[in-house]
Amino acid sequence: MADKPLNGHRVLVLVTQYGVEQDELVVPVTRLREDGADVTVAAPTTEPVQTLVGDKDPGETVRPDTVLDAVDPLDHQLLLLPGGTLNADQLRLDETALGLVTAFAGSGRPIAAICHGPWALVETGLVRGRTLTSYPSLRTDILNAGAASWVDEPVVSDDTGGCTLVTSRTPKDLDAFLDAVGKALVGS
Repeated sequence: MADKPLNGHRVLVLVTQYGVEQDELVVPVTRLREDGADVTVAAPTTEPVQTLVGDKDPGETVRPDTVLDAVDPLDHQLLLLPGGTLNADQLRLDETALGLVTAFAGSGRPIAAICHGPWALVETGLVRGRTLTSYPSLRTDILNAGAASWVDEPVVSDDTGGCTLVTSRTPKDLDAFLDAVGKALVGS
């Protein structure tokens, strides 16, 4: 097998069973795997994950690789948090998921979040003093949680707080987001 740019790198993706934005899960998982990364999708249960398109239309179903309770964060080099309003809102209320986010940050490993995914970063206090982007409706939440700034850019990488945070706005920004994710992963 030919050497690929992300061979030997492990990525953990956290989702809930319903409401993750299809392209924010399927596109990163596919591209990262094509680039050689070992990607693990973790959800609260082993039931299929029902994605949505535009937060309303049913998308693909994805079978999780494991459950949140069984994940050892030390087995992965980068954490990816896809959006989807319903998914991100449920994820930020899940204590196990928040514990995984906190463990990644505490170990200095990068975290990537797109669209509504940064809600978990808000919930864990990781935005304080940082510059981020997100879906525009999260701007006030991010600023009220103590972020230094929120910017309307396709992708932002901020490494000022102990771990790199890679954030992005919407599925339209996936190419820039995944390029930044790859750089954060290789640099980790």
